[in-house]
Amino acid sequence: MGKEENGFLKKLQKAFKIESEERLESLAAGLVELEKAPRAEKYPEIAETIFREAHSLKGAARSASLWDIERIFQALENVFGALKHREIDLKPELFDLLHRTLDTVKDLLAPDNPRGPNPGKYQRVTKLVEELGSYAPGKFWSVTQAGELETGTPEEAVPDTAEPLGRKPQFQQEYTTSTPIVRVPAEKLDSLMLQAEDMLQVKLLAMRNRDDIAELLNMIDLWKKDRSQLQQGMLAVQRSLKTEEERANLKELIELDMRHAKFFEEKLLVVAKSAEHDQRSIGGMVDTLLDDMKDVLMLPFSSFLEIAPKIIRDLSKDQEKEVQVSLKGGEIEIDKRILDEMKDPIIHLLRNCIDHGIEKPEVRKRSKKPETGTISIFISQVNGNRVQMSISDDGAGIDIKKLKKAAIKHGVLAKEKADEIDEREAMDFIFLSEITTSPIVTDVSGRGLGLAIVKEKVEKLGGTISVESRPKLGTTLRILLPITLATFRGILARAAEQLFIMPTEKVERVTRVHPNDIKTVENKETIPLSGQTVSLVRLDDVLELPRREKGADQSELVSVMVLGAEDKRIAFMVDQVLDEEEVLFKSLGKQLSRVRNVYGTTVLGTGKIVPILNAEDLMLSAVHVEPVAGKPAIPSREAGEKKLSVLVVEDSVTSRMFLKKILESAGYQVKTSADGLEAFTELKEGDYELVVSDIDMPRMNGFVLTSKIREDKKLAELPVVLVTALETREDRERGIEVGANAYIAKSSFDQSNLLEVVQRLI
Repeated sequence: MGKEENGFLKKLQKAFKIESEERLESLAAGLVELEKAPRAEKYPEIAETIFREAHSLKGAARSASLWDIERIFQALENVFGALKHREIDLKPELFDLLHRTLDTVKDLLAPDNPRGPNPGKYQRVTKLVEELGSYAPGKFWSVTQAGELETGTPEEAVPDTAEPLGRKPQFQQEYTTSTPIVRVPAEKLDSLMLQAEDMLQVKLLAMRNRDDIAELLNMIDLWKKDRSQLQQGMLAVQRSLKTEEERANLKELIELDMRHAKFFEEKLLVVAKSAEHDQRSIGGMVDTLLDDMKDVLMLPFSSFLEIAPKIIRDLSKDQEKEVQVSLKGGEIEIDKRILDEMKDPIIHLLRNCIDHGIEKPEVRKRSKKPETGTISIFISQVNGNRVQMSISDDGAGIDIKKLKKAAIKHGVLAKEKADEIDEREAMDFIFLSEITTSPIVTDVSGRGLGLAIVKEKVEKLGGTISVESRPKLGTTLRILLPITLATFRGILARAAEQLFIMPTEKVERVTRVHPNDIKTVENKETIPLSGQTVSLVRLDDVLELPRREKGADQSELVSVMVLGAEDKRIAFMVDQVLDEEEVLFKSLGKQLSRVRNVYGTTVLGTGKIVPILNAEDLMLSAVHVEPVAGKPAIPSREAGEKKLSVLVVEDSVTSRMFLKKILESAGYQVKTSADGLEAFTELKEGDYELVVSDIDMPRMNGFVLTSKIREDKKLAELPVVLVTALETREDRERGIEVGANAYIAKSSFDQSNLLEVVQRLI
């Protein structure tokens, strides 16, 4: 076989493996349906479907030169043809053989079973074919062009022959559809989705640029007001000049300055209009691209749940139990990535239903239940962006007493408090590691890890899981999942001088409370909320971050985010709630697959990486936070003072106002100076905690000012931050040499960076 032919054959075999996955699941589901209701009205339709699936797979296996698999499907085709004409009795042994045959095909197609030498494979396939042949001897079934079945003996039949490898295979299209279907490997779609999601950063950056330009226009308006006052002063100066030439020169300078300012404003208005247009067009294109890619990656739950009946059949047969399954809502779609992550947890929950829930027929009979147990899987859509999956059984239910004993045994619950907790609280113990009510460890259950892993997986995907159980009536597990992982709305907040994102859907409300409303109950802080008393904790305490107590100003309201619902609500105090934004979820990667209190990360329009908090973890962590009264705060210099005083030194009016606005918004008391000489005089007379200074200024620059501050005994320890357009290595080294505490280049200036530096220094 030539190299080119061999490569083509490998492509065919790869395509067959992809195709066979779907068709084998369809076959298994059809067999379960037939076994469950052999006399149902849909019998002819089901028999026809499984026959055609086997026929298609036989032809595809032949085209891919997978001869063993072709032999199996030829035998299956004969059996299914006989089933269609009801020439075979539907016995449990037959269904066992058919399911075993499908499992054998999956084994032959598995990655660890490449086509090639495989001891015992021929004998295994031959035995299966012989067993299948015993149910449909002397028959050969084929499909006519009209779609009907015709029969004959093997000798009369004309065998389908494969095209020689040197010729291009001819494919027959059995079904026609108005919508063409293209098969694309899932990993390629995942890669495209990641690239499409990254485009959201472009949209956020365009919004950021638009807002920055709008802020500049607002600053120009403020500058124009100050400039009108300056013009009046300049007119007075003009009148005081002695010669006409001096007055004319000053007038010309004023008019030139006005023309330049007007030109700058007009240009900025044009740029602002362009930025607004770019933001709208880019935002629209990115939103459309993301929506289309989400649609491509959306799969119905049925694409996975088709295998549920077979899993339940095989496991219940092993445990000598009779179980039927009910599926509803399988047409509801969800992000393929979420479905892939949830496959193992769902299989585990189904195993739990059979192993822990459904009783054996004789036990059910004594309890006056139907001998056949039922597992129900119900999918429903919630609020447009969430999906709920309910998995329930009509089995024995969860024994609360056994669950409490298991919790006591593993030190999770104190024995003296076992009677104090209600059933709802006790039910949560099943999600803890090593907690199990099974008396024995088996290959199916008893290790106490399964539901803990399921809960961890669900929460990692941004979902929640809950359980309800009634003794002797059954158990229901409800899983709430997001429809997609891509983007969501998040609340941006600041705590301990750091930014965090909390998913909006996890927040019941954001509010502000008066310090006088914060009461201490049993050594824990609380606030009144809608007629209820709600626990209050500081977010920085829960995250174990150092915090700095501010001055005791009892007139300032404090911001809180309330998480949870009903009687399980906790209010988290933050320094500031900034905004609600559309954010793009980024996982922490395999190296940090599980970090307590952190769900993932996102990148803001500024390029800053911000953690996305895990609401469920925070609720649990808040319970173990030390009482607020007993937790010492980091001592601060501003104790007893209302505001810290900062001196801003800048010769540019615009920059001076900009820095003043930033610092005052952060709660500082700010005074300004136009140059270093004026600033040094102010420092000698006033009392300041920090200086923020430009470098290039008239009369006295920032380097000289810093040197004089360090030389003065009274001011020597005063922190100095240089914010300047000078950013060469020599300038930075000189800043260090004269004693500056921080050096921030205006080209990389960021409001949050400045505030972080200031807060660290004072």
